[in-house]
Amino acid sequence: MKDSLQAGVRYTHTFVVSAAKTVPALYPESDEFTAMPEVFATGFLVGFLEWACILAIHPHLDWPREQTVGTHIDVSHLAATPPGLTVTATVELVAVEGRKLTFDVEAHDGVEVISRGRHERYVIDRGRFDAKVAEKRPA
Repeated sequence: MKDSLQAGVRYTHTFVVSAAKTVPALYPESDEFTAMPEVFATGFLVGFLEWACILAIHPHLDWPREQTVGTHIDVSHLAATPPGLTVTATVELVAVEGRKLTFDVEAHDGVEVISRGRHERYVIDRGRFDAKVAEKRPA
């Protein structure tokens, strides 16, 4: 981690919601999901918020050796967003405790706030992480 990885790092990221990021697309194997409204899925919203956090800190890591993984997410999903709208995530790194990073996150769809909350990530050494995961793989 570089010395520049400190609380106060902010980032804004935008993305146009497509049909591929709606509830029916989240689990196309599920009849229940495919029958649901075509709006931005909470699962994809979480990924979008994570993406914004990753982009925020990318310049402050020794990439690609150092990366981050999400370990906790506590966000609301306040409003439905149809395909075609642009969502904007605004994230701020509010705490750095060793390898643990805590972010305040918010998303807006151009009409209203659609999400607010907190997200935690941990800085990993990619080689060590991959080695540990390899030990868990079935033979």
